[in-house]
Amino acid sequence: MASVHESLYFNPMMTNGVVHANVFGIKDWVTPYKISVLALLYEMTASKITLPERRRLNKLILPLQQGPDLSLGQLLKTVEECCPQTAYAVKIRLHEMADGELKDMEYFFSTLPTPFTSFDSEAYKTSVVGLFMRHMLLAYNKLSFSQVYKLYKSLQHYYHSHYGRPADGQVGLPALVADNSDMDLTSSEDIVGDRIDQEEVDAPLLENDNAPNRGPLSQKQAEYFLARQAYLLKNDENKALKPASLQEELNNMLKFNPDFAEAHYLNYLNSMRVQDIFLSAHSLLHYFDRLILSGNEGKSNGDEGYGRSLRYAALNLASLHCRFGHYQQAALALQEAIRIAQESNDHVCLQHCLSWLYTLEQMKGSDSTVLTEDSVKMAAHFCLPYLASLGIQSLVQQGTTQGKTAHKLMDALKDTDILHWKHSLSELIEISLAQTTSIWRMYGKSTMSLQQAQLLLNMSSLEPVNFGVQQNNTEAFAVVLCHLAELHAEQGLYSAVLEILQHLKEHFPPHTQHAKLWMLCDLKIQFERHMNEGKYHLAEQLVTAISALNKTEGLYRNAQVLKALNRTTEAYSILQRLQVHCEKRKCTEMIIRVMLSTAELHWESSGFSTALPLLLQALALARQHHLQSLASETILHLAFTQLMLGVPELALGVLHEAIEPVLAHGAIMDKGRALLLTARCQMAVAGFRPNRPGQADLRLVVLALDTLNEAAAYFSKLNCKERLRDVHYLQAHLHRCLGRTAQSNKNAMLFRLLDQELQSPAPPVSMRL
Repeated sequence: MASVHESLYFNPMMTNGVVHANVFGIKDWVTPYKISVLALLYEMTASKITLPERRRLNKLILPLQQGPDLSLGQLLKTVEECCPQTAYAVKIRLHEMADGELKDMEYFFSTLPTPFTSFDSEAYKTSVVGLFMRHMLLAYNKLSFSQVYKLYKSLQHYYHSHYGRPADGQVGLPALVADNSDMDLTSSEDIVGDRIDQEEVDAPLLENDNAPNRGPLSQKQAEYFLARQAYLLKNDENKALKPASLQEELNNMLKFNPDFAEAHYLNYLNSMRVQDIFLSAHSLLHYFDRLILSGNEGKSNGDEGYGRSLRYAALNLASLHCRFGHYQQAALALQEAIRIAQESNDHVCLQHCLSWLYTLEQMKGSDSTVLTEDSVKMAAHFCLPYLASLGIQSLVQQGTTQGKTAHKLMDALKDTDILHWKHSLSELIEISLAQTTSIWRMYGKSTMSLQQAQLLLNMSSLEPVNFGVQQNNTEAFAVVLCHLAELHAEQGLYSAVLEILQHLKEHFPPHTQHAKLWMLCDLKIQFERHMNEGKYHLAEQLVTAISALNKTEGLYRNAQVLKALNRTTEAYSILQRLQVHCEKRKCTEMIIRVMLSTAELHWESSGFSTALPLLLQALALARQHHLQSLASETILHLAFTQLMLGVPELALGVLHEAIEPVLAHGAIMDKGRALLLTARCQMAVAGFRPNRPGQADLRLVVLALDTLNEAAAYFSKLNCKERLRDVHYLQAHLHRCLGRTAQSNKNAMLFRLLDQELQSPAPPVSMRL
């Protein structure tokens, strides 16, 4: 008979644990685990089961057939969760075979429903169960006598490794294995190798019943395992195996078949999760080597298969180096891919190369607008909507840094959305919505940003649901949820922020590739909260962690803390260094923020006139790039500078321009600061001077008092005690001016309590915004 199957993990292509041929050339073989599955199927067809239990078992059949072999304990536990009665029946059936004789296993196979005659049962020949039974029966019938005996001994070992061997009445397994040589009808050359293989695979089973299967998988099992893990890595990395566990499974798979190209590619994806540059590059090169050597590409693509693999190998290597920031190596690999693609006249590959070329230029900080526009035109010419859409989205991203108007960018995104819906490109729809959310947030339109974020989070994915996984764990969802958390934090809704961050931590654990997004978001929210509450020592501790995730943000936050701690010289030095860095990288938002912080440092040295040129430059830059939020912030700084220069009327007029967008879209802190500044301008226009005699305009004083009450409500939401102390100080003076002694004393008492609690000298109210 054809030597197709052996005992539990034996394969005829193996000698002393070394694979000499493709183990997956064999479609399927009989193992003790599959005998257990056959026993389960037999009990399902022979016994009466309630409808809910049958439904649960039907859902379980396909994963059990296609997945890797499980230990008996794992199998029975899984079945018991669906139907305890069936699990017990399977156990009894296996017990009869394992503690009986070889004829009991023979009898079991003879009593299985025949797929060609069981028209009314689940085992009909065209059903999933019928096909599985046919494969198992054919595989079993092809076994030689010695192979059937080895299979039976493996079944005994499989059963007794979970339930233990009987105390007496049976010979131990090692003695039976030793006697096996007398009954083997195959050539004596394989005896030593077979015995070594048996010893190698039996050892781990004796150690731990829950240990995963360490033998070679069948072709179907391997394909199912790789397809499932690859899908989970793409759509829900949290549900895939942990990096170490997946690496162990892949190593076991490659031990039995080093030439399995798909396993090398999954190994590459797994290495990318943990940012292992050496192993990821090693696995990627192995994947294309095996793909070329196996001849699969040549069969499907004619003579071009070999060259096609080479050029896409170079292209994948370039993308790998791009991700790790190795720009020089990426450029060399990209040049190689372009050269091979040009020789083969492969326009599709050249188009992919062009897309990576402009991406590489962007990563280097160069202007790649012309390259991107060429890429979009060529992608449309060759009917590659995916690349065309990515190119347009890249152009939109560049347009935001170049000061393009919002309506032009939104029109471009609208055109890409039409393309996405036409071709059902759900992943690009998500990216488009996430990008729109970010653009509105950059422009300072928090309401529109919130709307786009909710649109994405409530959108049903167009992707088919495989393995019970929805496509809601992509980078786009992580970006949108981070924006949502920051928007809630700006409004002081910290309980909602904690819920959002907890959701992010559950769906994007620390070892996943998108975890850095929520880590940085969490640190920034904590930093702003500590700064608002005046806990500068706690905020200072977060600077190092922020710098590790984003160097630019880390430098800016460090300067903010140093400025709050009155270490002006150090803060100024960092801000100057940061501005030079941002001008090279064209980070317009950060440049404006650095200018505003530098102007505040000039205020501390009473250099209000020297701060004006900086503020005007920042305002021009913000308006040029349509950054309404930063423009409003700059106007507040200008108004404060004018107030300090003794022109409160002009300051009040300027404030009217900024107050509306701040109250509509600004953060709680910005609203409070804007109202506090407005009240101070109203007091100055009214002629009010604390502790100085003089007649003040009582109408404006009352108006200023109302404005301070509103500002106090905003500061209370954030627990911003330093700002509340300033508000109570001014309220006490205004009530005294109006003759409201009781109210004045109450505010004075609140001021005194906060001053004692803060235990820090209050800076002059007139010296900060």
